[in-house]
Amino acid sequence: MTYPFLKGHGTENDFVLLPDPDGTAHGDLAPDRMAARVQALCDRHAGIGGDGVLRLVRTSAVDPAETGGSDAEWFMDYRNADGSVAEMCGNGTRVFVQYLRESGRDTGDRITIATRAGDKTLTFDGADWTVDLGEATLLGETEVGVGHYTWPAQHVSMGNPHAIAFVDSLDPHGPVGSLLEAPDHDAAVYPEGVNVEFVARVGERHVAMRVHERGVGETRSCGTGAGAVGVAAMIGDGAIAPATYVVDVPGGRLRVTWTTAGRVLLTGPALIVAAGETDL
Repeated sequence: MTYPFLKGHGTENDFVLLPDPDGTAHGDLAPDRMAARVQALCDRHAGIGGDGVLRLVRTSAVDPAETGGSDAEWFMDYRNADGSVAEMCGNGTRVFVQYLRESGRDTGDRITIATRAGDKTLTFDGADWTVDLGEATLLGETEVGVGHYTWPAQHVSMGNPHAIAFVDSLDPHGPVGSLLEAPDHDAAVYPEGVNVEFVARVGERHVAMRVHERGVGETRSCGTGAGAVGVAAMIGDGAIAPATYVVDVPGGRLRVTWTTAGRVLLTGPALIVAAGETDL
């Protein structure tokens, strides 16, 4: 059996997209078979390659327990490259709605989609998409480590967990390392794993980050991670909302705004770069 796919990215955080409007192409697979399919698709040597898979399915075709009973037309079923289910993906939401726009399924400049972390509304300014990631939840300090080095970290939830450590250098030959292996963290604090962001200050309201995403490894960008980093940097600087920070990632540049209402807005590009069919 073959099925259609697309490939897209947001600041080089790349995804395989699986159009599945009525939920019959992939939704009926047993969990272990779906995980195996995701792993095969994301394999950068034997598959298409990606940091994760975005399944595009109508909310009406999905168990309400997954969608939270959302009234949005489309549900973003996101899976990490290892096949594990994830709550949300900030860059993925932009790629998701870019596909909806290009395919003619929804050509509006304001689109709301359902995710496992609740509904997310995105707006298009003619070049970039801005996603309202919702409110950040600040959960106190924790600690992360790489090898013999440890740093204090801020525990921030964007609907998924993040541990944010400010460091002097992001040099892969320095203490932070290559991030090929997951940084050490407190399993009791993060029983389902955690996304770890290392952050260096670049200038006024300007930071750079590297990220190790759970279930994936180091990626070129992480949207919810950039949102969490922006909030942590603003708190550290004593910035007063509304405030906007530039967040540089290895794959490009994002903008994070913390509004007076406490909402975290993430702005950046989204591109669909290929389409085809596969039997992976």
